[in-house]
Amino acid sequence: MNIAHELKNILPDNRIKSRYIDLISYASDAGFYHLVPQAVVQPIGEKEIVALFRFSQQHRIPLVFRTGGTSLSGQSITDGILVDLSQYWNKIQIEENGQAVRVQPGITGAMVNTYLKKHARKIGPDPSSINSAMMGGILSNNSSGMCCGVALNSYHTTRYIKFILPDGNTFSTEHKNDYARFEMECAPLFVSLADFRDRIAADQALHDRIRQKYQTKNTVGYALNAFIDYHHPLDIMAHLLIGAEGTLAFIAEAVMDTVPDYAYKSTALLYFPTIYAACQAIVPLTNAGALMVELMDRASLRAVEDMDGMPAIVKTLPETAAALLIEFQEETQAALDARVNGFMASATSLDMSEPPVFTTNPAEQAFFWKVRKGLFPAVGAVRASGTTVILEDIAFPVAKLGDAILDLQKLFVQYNYLNAIIFGHAKDGNIHFVVTQSFNTPDEVTRYELFMQDVVALVVNKYDGTLKAEHGTGRNMAPFVETEWGGDAYEIMKKVKEAADPHNLLNPGVIINPDARAHLKHLKELPTVEEEVDRCIECGYCEHKCPSRDITTTPRRRIVIRRALKQLQKNGDKANYKVLLDQYQYDVLETCAVDGLCATACPVDINTGDLVKRLRRENHSATANKFALQVAKHFKTVEWAARTAIQVGTGINQVFGAKAMTNLTKGIRSIIPSVPLWSTQLSPAPKLNILQPRQSADASIVYFPACISRMLGTYEGKSKNLMETFLSVCDKAGISVVVPDNLSGTCCSQIFSSKGYKDAYQHTANHIIDKLWNDTRQGTLPVVIDVSSCAYTLHHVRPTLTDANKQKFDQLQILDAVDFLHDFVLPKVTAVNKKKSIALHPVCSLEKMKTGHKFVRVAQFFAEEVIVPKNAGCCGMAGDRGFLFPELTASATRPESMEVKCNEHDGYYSSTKTCEIAMSAAVKKNYESVLYLVDEGL
Repeated sequence: MNIAHELKNILPDNRIKSRYIDLISYASDAGFYHLVPQAVVQPIGEKEIVALFRFSQQHRIPLVFRTGGTSLSGQSITDGILVDLSQYWNKIQIEENGQAVRVQPGITGAMVNTYLKKHARKIGPDPSSINSAMMGGILSNNSSGMCCGVALNSYHTTRYIKFILPDGNTFSTEHKNDYARFEMECAPLFVSLADFRDRIAADQALHDRIRQKYQTKNTVGYALNAFIDYHHPLDIMAHLLIGAEGTLAFIAEAVMDTVPDYAYKSTALLYFPTIYAACQAIVPLTNAGALMVELMDRASLRAVEDMDGMPAIVKTLPETAAALLIEFQEETQAALDARVNGFMASATSLDMSEPPVFTTNPAEQAFFWKVRKGLFPAVGAVRASGTTVILEDIAFPVAKLGDAILDLQKLFVQYNYLNAIIFGHAKDGNIHFVVTQSFNTPDEVTRYELFMQDVVALVVNKYDGTLKAEHGTGRNMAPFVETEWGGDAYEIMKKVKEAADPHNLLNPGVIINPDARAHLKHLKELPTVEEEVDRCIECGYCEHKCPSRDITTTPRRRIVIRRALKQLQKNGDKANYKVLLDQYQYDVLETCAVDGLCATACPVDINTGDLVKRLRRENHSATANKFALQVAKHFKTVEWAARTAIQVGTGINQVFGAKAMTNLTKGIRSIIPSVPLWSTQLSPAPKLNILQPRQSADASIVYFPACISRMLGTYEGKSKNLMETFLSVCDKAGISVVVPDNLSGTCCSQIFSSKGYKDAYQHTANHIIDKLWNDTRQGTLPVVIDVSSCAYTLHHVRPTLTDANKQKFDQLQILDAVDFLHDFVLPKVTAVNKKKSIALHPVCSLEKMKTGHKFVRVAQFFAEEVIVPKNAGCCGMAGDRGFLFPELTASATRPESMEVKCNEHDGYYSSTKTCEIAMSAAVKKNYESVLYLVDEGL
């Protein structure tokens, strides 16, 4: 049967992914298992979900739902149909002034918290992956995290659930009528759930065991506490779905009770001589009111000790040391001070290596938590190439945690996991440990098997702990559910699965699995490929940043594809290798914006954009490189030709209509795809007479207008072009400017860098640095570039420079317009004409340069209300990529533009011309350089 063909009866072709590259790239999640789906589908509504259930039942094909793909136990992969909910299921509604929030499964936890922020609220669960984990997974795995413990996890903060059963019936605990309807329409399931409830109530030992197991974090098996927390079978069923990992039904919507997001926080990294000493401090810290107590052993600290911003003392800690990252949170400063002072008064009783040092600086606090949240990927990045990262998630009674960790460390030595690390949520007795190994030989698989048997015995038999505290059972712990729970509880779990999913088609093999060796099958192979790829553990933290995520692929999936190519090559599978390589050209290389925002979310700074640049470079022929070098050497002519083409094109539009050039270039592209598509946002090239050379003895800056400004610096409805506006701002602020001579033909080198033309990039970068050295009077004056992306490019040209130019570069101060306006202009001026409301588009370069706050500050100086969209992100323009692949830009800008279009504003501003073009096209409003906002406000 051709599944893709049959699925077209349910979904349109563009929401069915069945190409080889799609199936391969979705075969991995953040865990260490690997299954290739038969098809990937993207439904947009409940009717299509019901139809997919019907299709699954009719053809006996498994169905697995996936949102962020950050699950760690193998629960979001399948060899059946993978249902991707990440694109169309992201609706959110704030209710009761933030006391509750209604969510669909495809919105990230961090985005939900962003909407709740103005109400000083947040959702209860706070997993480390919250920036990329989506609500479907957060609910289906009963996520908890660093702060929420048990009381505020997904199970305990979910008020209402709307779900769809495999038979297509839909129910919501929010609707009273659904309770009676559930009994009538799903009588067998209703009766089964009532029977299990009564059976548990009659068995005091089992009842008490369930109650005791859920006093601590526990995601092993189904949430049996639903049978003792609720009476009506509909409520029981709804809460069984929390933590059910998509094995019983589909969660279409949930209403969550929110929790306070305290405004006052104090954070400290406490150091201890041993991990046992650190564990002995947990209870005193909890009693002192610490909301977060995170444990890090010496090995985990070693993985992050070289990060910029880490305290210097970390490198000096002895091999036996450990640390606790703690945080107090309160509603008022006085209450916070009282908490911290109370702890400090008793701190001398703890066996700490150094006195505590607390910080209330938000940037420092954010850094500490970013380090903690990124520990798992960071440790995975330093593993031996070709090995797999295995993250286990266990919990012990807090009082026994120190002893349990010592026993666990003995197992590491026994099984030769000498690089193992331990970290976790110490306050809850919940620790994560990471080991790395390959699964390339039977002996390695056996080593892992025997190790896990001993871990299970340690956790369950010796300490009566939990084998999966918060990461879900998945495939990883499915063989051990009965071991932890016992036969009676496990029998109920099996019966629950049979009653809800009688054909075992919803995520089969997850949670309930009779195969005692299921955890040893379908293991992910990570072949050695290249440095960037080998460091990646496929955590998925990068995906929400990627502008191509909704059209082709993502940084993680690009790396999965690179690994698949290597594996196919290794296996000698020439046919599939060729198919994948052909599809890889568009999905991996051509539609990557190379903006590098993925690195800002990656805990180990993997920049897939740089990887793609290198791959593009390696794909270029010698002839192409020579041609690019000639373009670079004759860029003055190229610039003249581009300006002329723009003049001609806009002239044609004036004669034949506004879309004439778009239609013309669209027709040419059907024959020659490499021809750029004309944008309706293009205006006639600007006049350059304002750029007459200027010299002044008392000059404060050197102005370098980017080549993109010299070609595209005209704005619709504006009497001044961008260069005239920049100099106007300088005049109004009383800033003396040097305008260099010979500007024509100069370029920051971005166009060659992004396309991977090494020689052309090297030539242009050296040329511009040499020129700027002279123009800035040997680095004595800062140089200001009016386009943020060009400034960012120049900040990073050093590796390609000659030794002589490296010395010059090190003495240059390169600013973009935002830096200039914030640091030079604002201190000198007063806003005369303030806009009422404006919308901003912070470009990627501002985030990477960490100057987004300056952009907002400048805007706030000249406007009463400044809106930065919650969905602001890379527009996908990437210089000229949006002209070559307009579908990339259209997809990338869609979430932000839909948000911005909900309200009217008095102005729309950014700081890079091509990004302004992309956003203008998407929002149907004219985005302008922030320089215009300032000029018109003075």
